[in-house]
Amino acid sequence: MNEDAYTRKAFDCIAETYSRFPVVITKGEGVFLWDDSGKKYIDFTSGIAVTSLGHCNPRVVQAVTKQVQELFHISNLYWTKPQAQLAQLLCEHSFAEKVFFCNSGAESVEAAIKLARKYGHDTRGPDCYQIVCLEGSFHGRTLAAITATGQPVYQRGFEPLPDGFTHVPPNNVHALKLAADKRTAAILMEPILGEGGVHVLDNDFLKAARDIANDIGALLIFDEIQVGMGRTGKMFAYQHTDVEPDVMCLAKALANGLPIGAMLAKEDVMKHLGPGTHASTFGGNPVSCSAAIEVINQLTEPGALEGIVELGDYLMAQLRGLAKRHKVIKDVRGRGLIQAVEFERELPGLANHLLDQGFLVIVAHNRLLRLLPPFVMERKHIDLLIEKLDSYLAENT
Repeated sequence: MNEDAYTRKAFDCIAETYSRFPVVITKGEGVFLWDDSGKKYIDFTSGIAVTSLGHCNPRVVQAVTKQVQELFHISNLYWTKPQAQLAQLLCEHSFAEKVFFCNSGAESVEAAIKLARKYGHDTRGPDCYQIVCLEGSFHGRTLAAITATGQPVYQRGFEPLPDGFTHVPPNNVHALKLAADKRTAAILMEPILGEGGVHVLDNDFLKAARDIANDIGALLIFDEIQVGMGRTGKMFAYQHTDVEPDVMCLAKALANGLPIGAMLAKEDVMKHLGPGTHASTFGGNPVSCSAAIEVINQLTEPGALEGIVELGDYLMAQLRGLAKRHKVIKDVRGRGLIQAVEFERELPGLANHLLDQGFLVIVAHNRLLRLLPPFVMERKHIDLLIEKLDSYLAENT
């Protein structure tokens, strides 16, 4: 960090809710980032699955620049064309028929929870409000979202938590059947547990969740905030299966870095949120929507999703080769361009070492390396990371 008295004082004004690396990023282009000292980095995080089309993607920049010159914001008491166009595109490329726009992933989860409760209340009465979630899941930082999240570490100190949430182990059909009953308004899950360790849920479990929801009249909600928008090689992760949800949550990569969230649903479900039941001042902002339209345009070009699959296969092959050379690697898993390397023991210096070497990565609990590279990455960039990982593991394990 290139510090001076002014910047240090300015940084001290920011709430300390993050454990930040000592780096000030000033510029991004494609897979590259630069800090305030001019050092160049290769980004294997995409801002945690956000800038999937690369930093400052030229076509997204062009779309945003054009919209900024026309209209920044207008109340949702009025219509805008970018919002309508984006909603139509999302519906055309998914199961959905209606879209509610908000600003973030947590807000899209909150909207889905409210929709589920309203749906349960309207169809089966006021006692139908329970949401069944998964252990190890992550759904956001708001109060209802951390309650839905199946990791107690995010809940401690914020009790009492809202009533009506229960958790079952992933891929445990028996536990899911026991938990879901006449009080259950919805089953909420990530098709791939992202923050929880990049665990791809079994197809049989997803099918069972669909069947259970159908049997009891509950909604099936998929949180695709991290894995949607092409990350797995399909537009949405659920499209790798024959299971369709009733509701889906999106955010992160939807606008390639501009704040946006979306809650998608079938029409007969979304109709339970009528005028006045939910709202968002900035939801569907025309600038963010213009960026998101361009994101979808690029993802639907011929070969775009296939390229993600090919690059993901290459990354997986290189990581598995690394695992054969280093016994400290316990597992390599993932799908498309969301992948993880789990180590047998903690490697507390790994993230900082790679940062020093010019690579941004995510390391959780000092033993899980999560890789979320931009889709515009090339094989040579992967090779560089593998080379640095190889040498680090050889020297430190």
